[in-house]
Amino acid sequence: MTEPEIVNSADTFARLAVELHDAPGVEETIEAVVQFARQALSCTHAGVVLSTRGSQAEVAAVTDPVVADVYELQINTENGPLVTALRDRTTVLVRDTGTDDRWPEWAAKVAALGVRSVLDVPLATGDAARRTVGVLGLYSLEPDAFSADDEAIAHILARHATVAVASARHEETMAQAVDARKLVGQAMGILMERFDVDGDRAFAILKRYSQDTNTKLRDVAQQLIDTRKLPQ
Repeated sequence: MTEPEIVNSADTFARLAVELHDAPGVEETIEAVVQFARQALSCTHAGVVLSTRGSQAEVAAVTDPVVADVYELQINTENGPLVTALRDRTTVLVRDTGTDDRWPEWAAKVAALGVRSVLDVPLATGDAARRTVGVLGLYSLEPDAFSADDEAIAHILARHATVAVASARHEETMAQAVDARKLVGQAMGILMERFDVDGDRAFAILKRYSQDTNTKLRDVAQQLIDTRKLPQ
């Protein structure tokens, strides 16, 4: 990589860091990642798959519908470079889907879609015991499109994305927790006034209804606030 290219990459990642910091949520964070991937790397398309609870893969963002097709082929069959990158926390490079024999059925279908090169980079934390956050996928219509420099830049982008996604998820979880506490507090107030019970008893009532109906405590509280009735 030449000095001007290094400077341009540094400027790009500086802008990326600012944009990711300003993104209001996970969805916006991921969208910024895929758009920057298009700008910084030799790829035609880009996408991100996130690992959800239960280790399920969920398509979070794509720059073109063809990427969603490439992802769905793998998610449905649990086979392909995406699955390997997500499971093994390892980077997978497919130089040419027309000749790669590791996942022949997948490669043939992807080649038929016009995609020839694939680079899947895991979004993984430094703690090997923790599960992978997701995978950044880069796609080109040309064979052998990704150089060693592209792979190095992709790893830098993946590290930025990993931190940003983890932070955005944490903030959303905290916001949901605060919201849930407010709802439960309001519901407890309704029960305390209606039945002339103290806070401990009001919370016990909500908890019992939550367990008996197999409904989240937050949802029980929301229903009580909305209808002034507990779930049947």
